[in-house]
Amino acid sequence: MAKAPISVPFLRGASAREIAASVEAAIEQGRLGPGDALPSVRQLAAELDVSPMTVMSAFKELRARGVITTHERRRTRISPRPPIARRSAIPLGNRLRDLASDNPDPAVLPDLRSILARVEAPAHLYGDQTVLPELSRLACAQLAELGVAVDQVAVANGTFDAIERLLQTHAKPGDRVLVEDPGYTGVLDLVRALGLEPVGVEIDDFGMLPERLEQALGRGAVAAICTPRAQNPRGAAFDAERAADLRAVLSAHPHVLVVEDDHAGPITEEPYETLTGGRERWAIIRSVSKSLGPDLRLAVVAADRVTLSRAEGRQLLASGWVSFVLQQAVVELWKDRSVRTLLARAARTYGERRRALLAALEERGIEAHGRSGLNVWVPVEEETTAMRNMLALGWAVASGEIFRIRTAGFLRITTAAVPLEQIDELADDIARALFPERRTNRS
Repeated sequence: MAKAPISVPFLRGASAREIAASVEAAIEQGRLGPGDALPSVRQLAAELDVSPMTVMSAFKELRARGVITTHERRRTRISPRPPIARRSAIPLGNRLRDLASDNPDPAVLPDLRSILARVEAPAHLYGDQTVLPELSRLACAQLAELGVAVDQVAVANGTFDAIERLLQTHAKPGDRVLVEDPGYTGVLDLVRALGLEPVGVEIDDFGMLPERLEQALGRGAVAAICTPRAQNPRGAAFDAERAADLRAVLSAHPHVLVVEDDHAGPITEEPYETLTGGRERWAIIRSVSKSLGPDLRLAVVAADRVTLSRAEGRQLLASGWVSFVLQQAVVELWKDRSVRTLLARAARTYGERRRALLAALEERGIEAHGRSGLNVWVPVEEETTAMRNMLALGWAVASGEIFRIRTAGFLRITTAAVPLEQIDELADDIARALFPERRTNRS
């Protein structure tokens, strides 16, 4: 059956660049949104009175930057998270409880006001060092406690700034990068936006499956990005056996850059298992956003000498350095005994809340996963319906569509700020959303 034509009269352009810019403008203005279909190449070419090759070139450019996606025998659509700033954000509203944004609980974040009062801010000038020596010393000491011996680190403006610099120094457009499937949408979006091809590697509760990793490496890849614990969205975490199996697979590919994103760090109770030991090319990123606060845009990067040097060199050509005010604030937070106590409490709190929801869902016969981290992963047959049902019940949760490449549907539910006394209510509502015909304790 022929597909019905799609009308997009607001698209314009006589060249590939103009057509691509028109699509981006439509996204920015809200005329096109995530998942919206675009006309076929032939239809759009006819409407714009250009050759099909011109439209194909425009689509190729948009696809390379992660703006659109195309699957065999299916329409070309706007990506689930196109790298275009939208001017009209949709507020959640007071009625909805936000379990979608993956935010930490403000109640277990340190109070920055008292810390900032202790921060000295002498003038930091061009040409000065880029990493505060005390920050480097403390970061190296933390890594040593995890079994990673380094004597210097780089500092980036958060996890994705670090990943971007690492990939830019190691990959060229068109190269394949192995990612978790399901994996964090920010990683998928960034890889696509850099013109790289994300290759999904299926995971279970213990991370990437070794046999799937081996198959993906056989297709050729320049880098692999993985999360050793608190994996987002599934909550996977390596154990010693899985880490050993993955290291064995990776040992046959020494030139592949292995990037570990330990974003949760001190606020997860799972031990740290690394894949980087003995590798030629490797990097470990540790952000403070989840533990100390999202507004502290800072991550430390440990890596082999060549990779670290390239990443720092790339930074010098762009932002130059991360604000020394931020670096000094992080040093003060790391040194503060009350903050360390608070981080330990945060790890316990997040673990208790996550495990409580998993237990409550198991009691209701609902499959769910989350070995570590701030989220619970609930497989569903129909994401859109389940998410809408949750919205109707007053909960905003995240649809799995933006996190997955080939895996089946699911909902991601952030448990970080859900009080224990609300867990049964939430579990009942999840049951009602997934099985509307089933009676629950609240029916």
